[in-house]
Amino acid sequence: MLSSMANPHFQSPFHFLSFTVLCLVLVQFYTVSPVVLVGLRNHLNHPHHRRPMLSANQSSCALFMGTWVRDDSYPVYQSSCPMIDPQFNCQMFGRPDTDYLKYRWKPANCEIPRFNGLDFAMKMRGKTVMFVGDSLGRNQFQSLVCMISAGIPVGSPTQIFRGEPLSTVKFLDYGLTVSYYKARYLVDIDIIQGKRVLKLDDIRGNANNWRGVDVLSFNTGHWWSHKGSQQGWDYMESEGSFYQDMDRLIALEKALRTWGRWVDSNIDTTVTKVFFQSISPTHYDPSEWNAGTLTTSKSCYGETTPMSGGSTAYPGTYSDQMKVLETVTRDMNNPPYLLDITLLSEMRKDAHPSIYSGDLSPGQRADPDHSADCSHWCLPGLPDTWNQLFYIVLFFLH
Repeated sequence: MLSSMANPHFQSPFHFLSFTVLCLVLVQFYTVSPVVLVGLRNHLNHPHHRRPMLSANQSSCALFMGTWVRDDSYPVYQSSCPMIDPQFNCQMFGRPDTDYLKYRWKPANCEIPRFNGLDFAMKMRGKTVMFVGDSLGRNQFQSLVCMISAGIPVGSPTQIFRGEPLSTVKFLDYGLTVSYYKARYLVDIDIIQGKRVLKLDDIRGNANNWRGVDVLSFNTGHWWSHKGSQQGWDYMESEGSFYQDMDRLIALEKALRTWGRWVDSNIDTTVTKVFFQSISPTHYDPSEWNAGTLTTSKSCYGETTPMSGGSTAYPGTYSDQMKVLETVTRDMNNPPYLLDITLLSEMRKDAHPSIYSGDLSPGQRADPDHSADCSHWCLPGLPDTWNQLFYIVLFFLH
């Protein structure tokens, strides 16, 4: 059973008609430069970004453009949350610093409500939320479960099922179910004559498990660039032909169009809310944040503060992947809401597990240049902000 944890900073459900500006002592600001703000503003004009009205003066709020500010009332929950996988539990596995836990996302032109676990559970009473995708989706799923647990009364019963590909947590007093379905590529992988075949035109095997869900949040991205031993398939199949490989962006587009057709044909968006999470950035190249500075590091190991600037574009491979995603969703009849966490996450080079992951051996921890995890995120940590924005879009925009 999952034990609910008391949140020392628990607040009553957020009032919709008047928003109270929190008075906080902000010790340090990590600010996006004006050039970055212009780039983000242009990016946020994408038609899938519905702009919320959240500030006291009812001006338009650009959720994904802003700054990271110090806030000592964070985190929302503690590393003792039993839902956190060892892979993400940085404090349990020896991370010595805690400053990375103390940052709050502040949009540039509005105040936003703090996540409220009890409010989420009550508004979602009797409903289901499912994250579908790769391990970044699992990262977010576990974060949301811990955030809800921290807000509901201590002792409120929960049921946990950990499985493959489906893991589920049920908050019994609220009839709320939160799930994660593992589908790294979204489309199906079948075993044919002992070989893993990535079926770019077929999603039915996975998608049959997504029916009847009230809120669906999808993600994919990282696995499309993996090669060699990290590749998750042996062959690709498209239009009846088999390929040992093909241009990965073409393959991604084929898979996303298969997914998009399924959503358009099978999801009633007046009943089910559909999200797609943008690409989560990695931080394996210190030259990205140490421009002009000589460094011998080859990972995010030792990073303890956010970047003080930002970027006007998606980094590297993920820029091209985002273009594919935006092209596909633009052609959909019922496009998802794009939860655009890429740029705000790109600033958080400090928030990865690095060597403080339960998945690493002592020998691997001693070799951060080759073993540090600069792809996933610590919990508590950055995915809690993703879920705060998820909460805002779900209840303040829809």
